[in-house]
Amino acid sequence: MRVYGDAQKAAEGCALQIAEWLAEAASGKGLTSMAVSGGNTPRMMFKTLSTINLPWERVHVFQVDERGVAPDDEQSNYRMVRESLIQPAAIPEQNVHRMFGEMDAEKAADAYSDEVRRFFGGPPRFDVVQCGVGDDGHTASLFPGDGLVEDRRGIAAGVWVASKKQWRITLLPGAILGGLHVCVLVSGGDKAEAARRALDGEINLRETPAQLLRDGEWFVDEAAAGLVRRR
Repeated sequence: MRVYGDAQKAAEGCALQIAEWLAEAASGKGLTSMAVSGGNTPRMMFKTLSTINLPWERVHVFQVDERGVAPDDEQSNYRMVRESLIQPAAIPEQNVHRMFGEMDAEKAADAYSDEVRRFFGGPPRFDVVQCGVGDDGHTASLFPGDGLVEDRRGIAAGVWVASKKQWRITLLPGAILGGLHVCVLVSGGDKAEAARRALDGEINLRETPAQLLRDGEWFVDEAAAGLVRRR
């Protein structure tokens, strides 16, 4: 776990590390891939990442999860990623693989799984998977109580999130954990208890899905790290 003084510094640290991973992958095999999360926390990170000189024409961007809304909706994860990273970095449109939140969630998940398989020629092996943690301990759109947290075979699924009264599309644990580098960006005191449960709590994935990410690279500000046993 890397702890930073504030959310901006944590975002910058995460961006620099992701850039290093992407550059290494692109130099080794030509194309590179990353799956990214939405929400408010990574916005600063994407803005920093977009300013870094990388071979963006060789970077393919996938989504970790999406809300059941149109791509121009204020809640759309894709919209946030597009505005904060894709457009500023001039990532080619054909390199962007979005989840279709405007479709039926289960059909959209099937279509997304097919696209991921076509790109990788089989099960996904993202070079970078960037996740966050909710104040309830969820990650991606795997929420407490959801049995999908134990699915290691599927790529994506449509899920009804009762607490949000919303359909979502999410990558499943096998696709997330299959990433070469899994990083977790967390900031804010409201995430402190969830971060503690994720990193230090007794393993109970159904109660705290973010425990899936325990072995990832964590980028955390002081407020979110306040209850975590320092490593």
